[in-house]
Amino acid sequence: MTTLLTPQRERWLLLTLASIQFTSVLDFMIMMPLGPQLTQLFGISAGQFGFLVSAYTFSAGLSGFLASTYIDRLGRKRMMLTFYPLFGLAALACSLAPSFGWLMVARVASGFFGGVLMALSQTIVAEVIPFERRGRAMGVVMTSFSVATVAGVPLALFLVSHFNWHAPFVAIAIMVAVVATVASQILPSLKGHLQTHADGNALRVILANLRAVVVDPNHLRAFAMSASMVFAGFAVIPYITLYLQANAGFQAEQIPYVYLFGGISTLATARWIGHWSDRAGKAYAFRRLALLMPLPLLGMTLSAELPKAGVLVVSSILFVVMSGRMIPGMALIGASADPQRRGSFMTLNSAVQSLAMGSAALVGGLILGRDGNGHLTHYWVAALVGGSASVLSFVLSSKLRLHGTTAP
Repeated sequence: MTTLLTPQRERWLLLTLASIQFTSVLDFMIMMPLGPQLTQLFGISAGQFGFLVSAYTFSAGLSGFLASTYIDRLGRKRMMLTFYPLFGLAALACSLAPSFGWLMVARVASGFFGGVLMALSQTIVAEVIPFERRGRAMGVVMTSFSVATVAGVPLALFLVSHFNWHAPFVAIAIMVAVVATVASQILPSLKGHLQTHADGNALRVILANLRAVVVDPNHLRAFAMSASMVFAGFAVIPYITLYLQANAGFQAEQIPYVYLFGGISTLATARWIGHWSDRAGKAYAFRRLALLMPLPLLGMTLSAELPKAGVLVVSSILFVVMSGRMIPGMALIGASADPQRRGSFMTLNSAVQSLAMGSAALVGGLILGRDGNGHLTHYWVAALVGGSASVLSFVLSSKLRLHGTTAP
């Protein structure tokens, strides 16, 4: 079920979805480089900070599970224009947080409304872009991660250094207001998935649709692959800033360079990876990157003794591989969905990913410790756990049955 758009309208749609993704990714990512400031300000441990990061993802997971019961009964545009402004209000609430408890509540709200946005964006791409060009389309949307790291995070840290940690969330709320206005004009309604049901029993229809999604063996394999794919990175990623400042001697003002160089690298490679996955095959591209992922993960956690330039090289490779896997990976997962239930499937998948992110951050936080000099310890163990998850995603990717393509 594909809605055909003109090339110009298609480009504007992808740019709009990328902008929506940019604000949601930035809202999530900005917490990680704020780790040292927040742990010192609120007097919390690395494990408690991990729980603060996880609160967003667990809330997003809950939101995804709830949304999966009704997403295929509402138009995609209506859903997006409801949840996205509420996400902006939650970001504004973060900016007003006077205490750790208030911030925790605001992060839960951000996750609840933001957790559905990625699933909606990916669902719209899957319904508008033919599979043969979906790798490139996903590459455009996924560049939001690169732009968030190359421009968003450094700019947010600049606001923190010149104002306070509240300022980036004010900026996010303002951006959401602008992008939501544009989205109201650009997004197609996409109501072709809506169905009428003669019996009128909405609850029975909802439960039957949800059951059809979760009992499909192909869907379950896709969910397992998706969970292991994101778990791999988030056992390590949330603690990079803490590690670099505590172990590698980075100063707070040097941390933006990690995200700047990592973002530039991913921005430069995302479109190439999208084209490569279309030419060579999504499964082939994903499996190569999934097998490569454990190396930069382990390298990042053992990089403290390297010169700072070496640390930037290792962290940039990690960003490239981590985000690069998502381009063919999400194309495979989207093609695994039953087209009539793609919205429910993608929303559940987003919930699964959010829960996997939160679990990975908690596991990483539980693994980490500190020695007498304040250095983080056992970070490399978290990398081994994440690397094992990446290998599992490699195995699961070969088990998927894809719709709308004859690809293996």
